[in-house]
Amino acid sequence: MNDNSTIYTTIDSPFGTLVIAGKAGKICSARIVTDDGQFAPRPTWKRTDDDFSQAREQLIAYFAGELQDFSLPLSIAGTEFQQRTWKILCKVPYGTTTTYGDIAKTMGQPLASRAVGRAMNQNPITIIVPCHRVVGKSGSLTGYLNGIDMKRRLLTMESTNRTA
Repeated sequence: MNDNSTIYTTIDSPFGTLVIAGKAGKICSARIVTDDGQFAPRPTWKRTDDDFSQAREQLIAYFAGELQDFSLPLSIAGTEFQQRTWKILCKVPYGTTTTYGDIAKTMGQPLASRAVGRAMNQNPITIIVPCHRVVGKSGSLTGYLNGIDMKRRLLTMESTNRTA
């Protein structure tokens, strides 16, 4: 298969169908298909479950509470700021949360919490790049592309399954 071809697989998750897409052996997107079909595979994509067997195994283990850290090859398109934000986000431990402001401070840009929020909104790889672990300054659950209910359920699942 041409390395520039987008390939995909699907995983049944507790939150709906998760579509994982990528190119050249790397994951570029992982999204839950919405009721209106948003994030469904595009007609030009080619389905291949074998190329994503490791991602499938890790996500199934994550949903079962048996995996806390992903080790998957990612290729995420974004601005330099978004890339830095997502890299820091990937270091937020399973079962814990951080705030937009804390990520901004870690980046050396303490006034950039709104920009961090915008970067979270543009994260194309849900769950694996855990933007659900970012909460408001007061600890409140704030915006999440897949909805606050899913964010709450993910955080509850992680806190329940967290090991020392």
